[in-house]
Amino acid sequence: MPSAFVTGATGFVGINLVDELLARGWTVTCLVRAGSNTKYLDRRAVAKVTGEITDIESLRRAMPAGLDAVFHVAGDTNMWSRNNPQQTANNVDGTRNMCTVALEKGVKRFIHTSTVSVWGLVDGPVTEEVPQRGGSSWINYQKSKYLAEREVAAAVGRGLDAVIMNPAAIVGAQDSHTWARMFLMVAQDELPGVPPGGLSFAHVREVVNAHIEAVARGRTGENYVLGGTEATMKDFVGEIARRLGKTKAPPVIPLPLLKLFGRLYALKAAITGKPPALTPETAAMAAKVNPCPSLKAQRELGYRTVPLAVMVADCADWLIEQGYIARPA
Repeated sequence: MPSAFVTGATGFVGINLVDELLARGWTVTCLVRAGSNTKYLDRRAVAKVTGEITDIESLRRAMPAGLDAVFHVAGDTNMWSRNNPQQTANNVDGTRNMCTVALEKGVKRFIHTSTVSVWGLVDGPVTEEVPQRGGSSWINYQKSKYLAEREVAAAVGRGLDAVIMNPAAIVGAQDSHTWARMFLMVAQDELPGVPPGGLSFAHVREVVNAHIEAVARGRTGENYVLGGTEATMKDFVGEIARRLGKTKAPPVIPLPLLKLFGRLYALKAAITGKPPALTPETAAMAAKVNPCPSLKAQRELGYRTVPLAVMVADCADWLIEQGYIARPA
């Protein structure tokens, strides 16, 4: 059986990836941080090893030698500038450590989960041919993920057989953090409004399938954009509302007001020390509209797009089944 080592396995994409690997007959070892919630992972037939991607010695102890694939899914998606130093350590230093140990351990293929955010606050479509501008972004998430890709590229130059995946906004089952809060706020009529921008929505099932297909079919050192269905945030939240039995969706918040809210929430957070519900970073990203065509991934990895209604239904149904949201009357 092929062998895999997965970081970020307790997260949304990670747990879906683990499930698909197991379904395909892989032997899976998952890196978990001390104190992580492994409730869902404990139900799977995987080996769990404790370590930190920012602690290279713990990685050397945790990662088996001769693996068929390492899936470096773990990433820090924080949007609060107060946490920028830790985010940089997690995304950049952590990726450098993962690449270093993978080379030492003779890993056959390294799959790095990045993001379309490495292109920065650009206008227009995001494709593999468009120059990435995340390195000069004032948003640390974009900059740190861009720099993480540079670490992967440097490791490829040292002999690491790596492929980079760039998913857009991922939706689907087993999401208790990424979009779950928005679903919950819609369910409880607590979402005051939606941003004016739009996103490219990708089904988590297709994202993890592309990751696994990249082991055999991806080209070394190449990026693969994993976009999906293009929709405004109004359409996305409207679909959530329909799925949850709501008769109307929240209104669109004008961009100037959204940016003002971002600054005010950030100011409040600086005083209270509590993470803000909205930051200038999230406001800026939520205002953009960037289609993410995935022709390269479709052609080379068999990637597929999925209708928005299917993605929303899968996420909502799972949240209802797990008791996060009450079943609509």
